[in-house]
Amino acid sequence: MNLQQQLAQFPRLDLVGSATPLEKLSRLSDYLGREIYIKRDDVTPMAMGGNKLRKLEYLAAEALRQGADTLVTAGAIQSNHVRQTAAVAAKLGLHCVALLENPIDTQAENYLTNGNRLLLGLFNAEVVMCEALHDPQQQLADLATRLEGQGFRPYVVPVGGSNALGALGYVQCALEIAEQSRRSGVAFSSVLGGFRQRRHACRVGGRPSATAAGD
Repeated sequence: MNLQQQLAQFPRLDLVGSATPLEKLSRLSDYLGREIYIKRDDVTPMAMGGNKLRKLEYLAAEALRQGADTLVTAGAIQSNHVRQTAAVAAKLGLHCVALLENPIDTQAENYLTNGNRLLLGLFNAEVVMCEALHDPQQQLADLATRLEGQGFRPYVVPVGGSNALGALGYVQCALEIAEQSRRSGVAFSSVLGGFRQRRHACRVGGRPSATAAGD
């Protein structure tokens, strides 16, 4: 059984659609003396784009499989992950509850009410503010328990969508890159991704699943 067949065993929603572009960064390539390409996941089709949608293809599919009617997640008040989770919930006709913290020392109205926070309202997400996400896993579990007591069927999406199931989205992305490489004739020697100020360099020749080491 090959990798694609193994992935097919897991429920997945097609939220990303067609492959996102691999764009050559010509000026940076000239400057560094190497061919540099960027995977343009900023143009994924929902809620102004972003790579978190790849994780949600698997996480939201599992939520539906379990019969959930609510997606519950957490993050900073301007979290991109929370924004995309709320958008996916709206698309699927699910309720969304977002547990948010304000991680920076500001009470500026523009920061607290605009940007991603504004979009949460447009997606009809319920926002619960907390002082800090000191133990997000437990805090999300407590919130889910409270929602169950109110008659909801919640599915907890971890912060950033970061768990083993969500990581399958990056395995799928690696296969996508490998196919784009094959079709374009451009052979990539490595894939470099930066997550939470860490860098992960992964060889891709014959081992596309290595990019699943990402956040």
